[in-house]
Amino acid sequence: MSQQALIEQPHATRPARPPGRNDPCWCGSGKKYKKCHLALDRTAASGGDARRRGTRTRKVTLKTREQIEGIRRACRLTVEILDRLAERVRPGVTTDELDRWVYAATALRGATPAPLGYKRFPKSICTSINEVVCHGIPGPRELVPGDIVNIDVTSVLDGFYGDASRMFLVSEVDPAARRLVEVARECLDIGVAAIAPGSRLGDLGAAIQEHAEAAGYSVVETFGGHGTGLAFHEEPFVAHFGRRGQGPPLVAGMVFTVEPMINAGGPEVEILSDGWTAITADRSLSAQWEHTVAVTEDGVDVLTS
Repeated sequence: MSQQALIEQPHATRPARPPGRNDPCWCGSGKKYKKCHLALDRTAASGGDARRRGTRTRKVTLKTREQIEGIRRACRLTVEILDRLAERVRPGVTTDELDRWVYAATALRGATPAPLGYKRFPKSICTSINEVVCHGIPGPRELVPGDIVNIDVTSVLDGFYGDASRMFLVSEVDPAARRLVEVARECLDIGVAAIAPGSRLGDLGAAIQEHAEAAGYSVVETFGGHGTGLAFHEEPFVAHFGRRGQGPPLVAGMVFTVEPMINAGGPEVEILSDGWTAITADRSLSAQWEHTVAVTEDGVDVLTS
């Protein structure tokens, strides 16, 4: 299918009753259902979403070297898409247009966007603008000068998941907003640097929290990172706050996301009526960056670098 045809194709919503294994996938990719969204739909049906605190019932799956290489390939596709989005994020562009482009670009690489249809999420990416903390749904809203926007992309390639997000600045941005975005990126880098075999998730969370609060910001506690690679969301839940020496130990073979959400105001969030979009309770700005990482024998491998 041509790129133009994919761009013109409207997004589909995951049906209540899935198609047969050999039927065309409901998402419109042109591939058979078993080669496209079957595994993802099974994950969603099982309730395997580690987005929120308290959802920590599944065991951590340690990945083999071969699996990590598969995850790395998916991560490279995600990074490529984010790189190419940089030239498309500009005033006058709608978040829906960005979403449709990502859908087309992903499909042309033989992959699928993991968010599309996940627990009935209606789009291929999350676009979180200004006071939106995470899970913003693309729509007709045009970007305007001064916006800061997080775009979250997860590609599924050959059954492996690559998850990352970046902040984009639309034209000239207020210095205070720019500083928030910079500190959020520093929090990501500091959190990743705290990862090593024998350390604990609390070490990562404490490092992020200390840096954010020293800069006068707060860390969102309602959402966090998560295990990933073989499914969209796996164990463990990765809090971006905490105490050193506490939490689960980090072991070689663990693959998870680090994605601190940093608010200019308080850490509290509200969920809008769409059931997805999370905004700051005080309507202050929020910024987020995300990497998928693998714990190695001697440190950390950033798969989305």
